[in-house]
Amino acid sequence: MINCIIIEDQPPAQRILKKFIEDVSSLKLVGLFSDGILALEFLKNNPVDLIFLDIHLPKINGLDFLKSLSNPPQVILTTAFSEYALEGYELNVVDYLLKPFSFQRFLQAVNKVSVKKETDTKFSNRESTMETTTEIYVKSGHDHVKIKIDAILYIHSDSDYTEIFTTGQKILSQEPLKYWTTNLNEVQFCQVHKSYIVNNKQIVKITGNLIYLENQIKVPIGRAYKELFLSRVLGTK
Repeated sequence: MINCIIIEDQPPAQRILKKFIEDVSSLKLVGLFSDGILALEFLKNNPVDLIFLDIHLPKINGLDFLKSLSNPPQVILTTAFSEYALEGYELNVVDYLLKPFSFQRFLQAVNKVSVKKETDTKFSNRESTMETTTEIYVKSGHDHVKIKIDAILYIHSDSDYTEIFTTGQKILSQEPLKYWTTNLNEVQFCQVHKSYIVNNKQIVKITGNLIYLENQIKVPIGRAYKELFLSRVLGTK
């Protein structure tokens, strides 16, 4: 999971970035700030992996803010002005998003972000537990149904609930899709569409914009998710 913050003073731009981040399962928004001074205070005690940083900010502009960081995390610049691109890349930013940008362009930038190894003990223990867990309990109505993680074929979002399809059954869960993108191992499970998560171990083949799973089940690949999905599963750029 990539912990990120937004530093942006314009509410419309804040809303767009929040929505885009929510739609990418590997991103977790942990803070939103309207100026760099507030963000600096947060970063003193809360290390993050990625900053979405506007250049034109009150009190201190984005580039000066970035220069002030002794050990900056990865940064994606967002601005309506292209003339700052060169200086941004000289500061080793990951990418430079020129407003207004599409979700597909946003994904291209996020795809360049490398996940830093977290040394925090609590985080490491959580990752270790996720790797070794083979079964989970899913709350379905008044029941808690035990399923094997590897048996999950895909998860489908339908309004306010999700349907979990395994090799032998379908389970209706009250949890939203975002819950599963956060709690399942992101190496094994990948969101490929705004309404679908697939188990990479169950993929038989990928043809065009379709994923074929066991039992001839087909799952669509959303255009906005395709590049990130293929880069994870196939190692393509």
